[in-house]
Amino acid sequence: MKQIHLAAQLPGIHNTTVWSDPRSESHIDFDSFARLARTAERGKFDFFFLAEGLRLREHKGRIHDLDVVGRPESLTVLSALAAITTHLGLAATVNATFNEPYEVAGRLATLDHLSAGRAAWNVVTSFDAFTGENFRRGGFLDEDDRYARAAEFLSTARELWDSRRPDDIPADPDGSCFIRAGAGEFAHRGTHFDISGRFGTPRGPQGHPVIIQAGESPEGREFAASDADVVFSKYNTPEQARAFYRDVKGRLARHGRAPEDLKILPTATYVLGDTTEEAIEHAAEISRAQVGPQTALTFVEAVWGRDLSSYDPDGPLPDLDPAPDSLLLQGHSTFRKDRDATARRWRELADARGLSMRELVIEVAGQQTFVGTAHEIAQAIDEFVQSDGADGFVFVPHLTPTGLDELVDRVVPLLQEKGVFRTDYTGTTLRDHLGLKAPRAKETS
Repeated sequence: MKQIHLAAQLPGIHNTTVWSDPRSESHIDFDSFARLARTAERGKFDFFFLAEGLRLREHKGRIHDLDVVGRPESLTVLSALAAITTHLGLAATVNATFNEPYEVAGRLATLDHLSAGRAAWNVVTSFDAFTGENFRRGGFLDEDDRYARAAEFLSTARELWDSRRPDDIPADPDGSCFIRAGAGEFAHRGTHFDISGRFGTPRGPQGHPVIIQAGESPEGREFAASDADVVFSKYNTPEQARAFYRDVKGRLARHGRAPEDLKILPTATYVLGDTTEEAIEHAAEISRAQVGPQTALTFVEAVWGRDLSSYDPDGPLPDLDPAPDSLLLQGHSTFRKDRDATARRWRELADARGLSMRELVIEVAGQQTFVGTAHEIAQAIDEFVQSDGADGFVFVPHLTPTGLDELVDRVVPLLQEKGVFRTDYTGTTLRDHLGLKAPRAKETS
C-alpha cells in the first residue's frame, strides 16, 4: 500500500478562516504559528506550509477584507519555528518574479541549516502589474515569460547551492586551511540573470531545499515534471484528481525521472462529527460562514466584472453577460481567465439546481473535502491516495490555531492502524519524510 503524506497550511489568503467563531485567533501572533506547527509535528506530518502575498487584494478599489489582511513574512516565521520543532518540514512560498536568485538561495540555505535539513521552497510567479507596483520593476514581465524566468531562477539557485560542497570548510588550523579554494565561485550567464561571484552560505544538509510548485497550466505542469519535488494540486475530487495525477506523473519519464520522484498533494479541508449526519450539518454551517453574503457577491462580481451591489446575494445570478476586460478583484488569479466560460458554467449549474448566488458560490468554491466520522474520513483519505488521486494532502483548517487537533487526535491514529501512515519519523530531513532522493545536479546555463 502507498504511504500517505500529510502537510498543514496556516491560512493566509482566501476566505478560509471562520472569523466569527470565538476559537479563531490571530494570524500575526507567533503563538498561532507555533501551536499549529506543534500539532502537525505531533501528528507526524511531513511539513508545515506558509503561503505568500505580495500585495493586499483590492475589490472595487478597496482592500479585500475577507482575506487575511497581511501577516509576518513567511521565511522569518519558519526560522523561528525551526527552533521549537525537531522533525517537521518548513515550507514557504517565495516569488520568482520579484526576487533575485542570490538572496533567495541564501535565505533558503540558511533555513535549511537552522532546521537541520527541513527547508522547502514553493516556487511561484506573479502575472500582474498590480502586484508589480510594489516593486521597482513593476509589471515588466509578459505572462508568457513567467515560467521561463522561474525555470532559470531555480536553475540559478541550484548553481549557487552546488557551488558549495560538504567539504568546503576543513577547519584545519595546523595546515592553516579553513576553506576550500574556489568554494562558492559561480558564474551564470542567461536570459534573465547575468551574475557571478562567490556564494557565501555553506551548503545545507539537504543539498537543495525541497522544491514545490503549483502550476495548473501546461507550462506549469511541465515545469513541475522537470524540476519540482512536490506539486500542490487544486483537484480534490477523485475523477479530476486522478486525471491531473496521470498527466503530471506521465510527464516525468522524458525528464529522466520516476513516478516516486514527485509527490502530488491537493489542498484539503475536513469536518469531523460523531455521526455522519452531524458532520454534514456542521460542514454546511462552516461553508455558510466562509461564504457569507458579501463574499458570495464578491466572487460573482469578480467573474462578471460588474458592480452587482444592487443585487441580493440570496437571489438569482444577474441576467447580464460578463463585462469584457473588466477586473474588479485585483491581486487574485482565480477569476482572471475564461470568465465568459466560467459564467456560463455557473449559470447552467444555478439554473439546473435552482441555486441562489450564495448557494452557487458555496457549491463551486466552498465545499469541504472530507466530511464524516473519523473512520469515514480515514477511509476516504486512504481510498483517494490508493486509487492514485494523490500522494497525500495539505490540510488547511478553518480555525487557527486549533483546527488540526481533531484530525491529528482522531483520524491520524486510524491511518496508522491501517499501516498507510507513519507512527514515527524515520529520518531527520524533509527529503527523508517524502522519500526523495538526493538532489540531482542540473546543467548550468
